[in-house]
Amino acid sequence: MDTKYRIFDLSEVDKINFNDVLESSVGTLRVSNTNKTFVKYVGETPTSVKSLETKSEEYNNQQILNILSTDDWLIVSGSIISDHNN
Repeated sequence: MDTKYRIFDLSEVDKINFNDVLESSVGTLRVSNTNKTFVKYVGETPTSVKSLETKSEEYNNQQILNILSTDDWLIVSGSIISDHNN
């Protein structure tokens, strides 16, 4: 089965059940310069991802790679996730 991806606002990260996605914790999420993040999963969209109000359409691997190569997803130093949880 193919891996699928959904982008969503960082403000909703607490809604994610990390048992249902391929990331292991909040600390493993990549964050954009516009306070977006994403999760990946295989198969049906997990319930916790379905419940996100800001979720994007579902992307495949090539589509997410194209999105992640844009300026919004440049890797910045420091941990935005850590700042979000404090």
